[in-house]
Amino acid sequence: MVLGALVLIVGVIDRSATDGSSDAPPAVDPAPNASTGAPTVVSIAPEAVEPEGFTTITARITDADGEVCEVCLWLADDGDERGRGLMGVTDLGDAAGMAFRFDDERTGSFFMFQTPTPLSIAWFGADGGFVGTADMDPCFDTSAGDCPLYSPDRAYALAIEVFEGGLDSLGVGPGSSVELIEGSEADRCPVAP
Repeated sequence: MVLGALVLIVGVIDRSATDGSSDAPPAVDPAPNASTGAPTVVSIAPEAVEPEGFTTITARITDADGEVCEVCLWLADDGDERGRGLMGVTDLGDAAGMAFRFDDERTGSFFMFQTPTPLSIAWFGADGGFVGTADMDPCFDTSAGDCPLYSPDRAYALAIEVFEGGLDSLGVGPGSSVELIEGSEADRCPVAP
């Protein structure tokens, strides 16, 4: 009996879902099933990896029409935290994304080194006003220096990363603004009522 070619896929997981589910194809065990002689399908349940070593903060996002949405975000507000960001993360837990807060406006770039999950990013100025967005692709199999760089066309003081495609549901886009709510920093996102 010819089993055909066996392809081993490592790290190909749909991480756009925040519930840890996967659309990845199941693995095939090349040893045939003793009773049927057919290959045995083995389910691969990837382990969800949430951000570690971060606190959370509540963000108030106002869309272009004035609608307000409050969300919980992981907070990266020092150099080490901003450097790690969402590297290796496959599950945001109860947070909608991650906020990168800076003390002053800057023009630096973001990259996706060792970040397996496609992300969307939005940048905001010191006044909280929308600056720009980008969709960012994983950069997992190359050196950091070879990863594409992403930056807006103007200075920013805050960036928010979410799983790719998640900015629209938060009301983020041209004409929107964001405010991080002081005093809302916590170890985890508050439990929804």
